[in-house]
Amino acid sequence: MKGKIGGVNRIGSTSDLGLRFALRRLGIDPEKDAKIITAGGNPERFAALSKGVINFTIIPEPFVCQALQLGFRDFFDIGSLKIPFWWNSVLSGEAIVKAKRPLLLKFSRAMIEAIHFNKANKEEAKAIWGKYLKISDQEGLERAWHAYTAAYPDNLLPTPEGMKTALDDLAPRDPRAAAANPRLFVDPSLVQEIEATGL
Repeated sequence: MKGKIGGVNRIGSTSDLGLRFALRRLGIDPEKDAKIITAGGNPERFAALSKGVINFTIIPEPFVCQALQLGFRDFFDIGSLKIPFWWNSVLSGEAIVKAKRPLLLKFSRAMIEAIHFNKANKEEAKAIWGKYLKISDQEGLERAWHAYTAAYPDNLLPTPEGMKTALDDLAPRDPRAAAANPRLFVDPSLVQEIEATGL
């Protein structure tokens, strides 16, 4: 991938950050050894690959299966690199957490139950993903279920390690990030309160 052009959904998105983290873990400096450009969603990135506009990209399952069927190569599974990074997270200000705590507790409980449902009800989860992703390819949905259930944590307790990864990435551009304490950006109390109920 050195000297090549990579495509992401958009610069600054989680796909962009995740790809940059992965390249660094593989010994490739995304700022010097490769060029990363905005290429759009999965269909647009497939088109950009096909036309040679980009040479590599990052895509989730079940779209990896579709890419393989189109003749593209799967270089590596970013999840296997075990980079502490929050691909998706819920962000809120401290004042909102205090003012809306009962509502956020309900939301957190719903997220925990949804992830448990996905892990414990394979066929039902695949049917839901197929419906909303508009995909009927059973092999792709099977691969997606394995990829996502492996990636979902068993416990949604937010950890400072994920924030530290983001701060480390930001540090070369903002010295305040290098000195910031990642623990100050993480509030585990909602999940801890739910855990205390025995859920």
